[in-house]
Amino acid sequence: MNQKPISLELIKATIDFHGHSCPGLAIGIRAAELAMDKFGRSLDEEIVAVVETDMCAVDAIQFLLGCTFGKGNLIHLDYGKSAFTFHSRQKGKSIRIVARPNAIGDPGDELIALRTKKLKEELTPSEQKRLKEATAERTKRIMEADIDKLFDVKPSQSPVPCKARILESLICQECGEATMESRTRRLFGQTLCTSCFEALEKRL
Repeated sequence: MNQKPISLELIKATIDFHGHSCPGLAIGIRAAELAMDKFGRSLDEEIVAVVETDMCAVDAIQFLLGCTFGKGNLIHLDYGKSAFTFHSRQKGKSIRIVARPNAIGDPGDELIALRTKKLKEELTPSEQKRLKEATAERTKRIMEADIDKLFDVKPSQSPVPCKARILESLICQECGEATMESRTRRLFGQTLCTSCFEALEKRL
């Protein structure tokens, strides 16, 4: 694929938005690169991104493509996959981009061990430095890899999500908080928000 690469200035701005550079963000940048080449950037709600992960990659997609929860054109499916579907409402086309497993090689025992020690807050200063170096090396490989080796790209069979709707708010009769009517539930004749409904249901 001969897509136009994202400029270094825009990559830096994406890293600043996310807070740090990492392999997960790099995956998002490269996926956004493909989507932008295909559909451009969403100025409003023209492009819808459906993401199947909540990892760092989503920040890149949000920042680079202009897809946000607030506009209703960023939709999260909690599937735990590095998979991203992009719909163009203007062009009537969709693509699904899926990161290939170990496209840049297995992380290796050392990196896995260092990540594990980091979670346990047991890294020594030298190990912290090595983890940073290893992470930067992996990020660099993702950013420099041939994009067709990183992802499988195919037409999406899922329909284009509906545009965000402005709905009435109803008052939950348990907590008294205003709740979008499409997110309310009924129990014993009461209108409840989802959290109150689930809490009451557990006590039954």
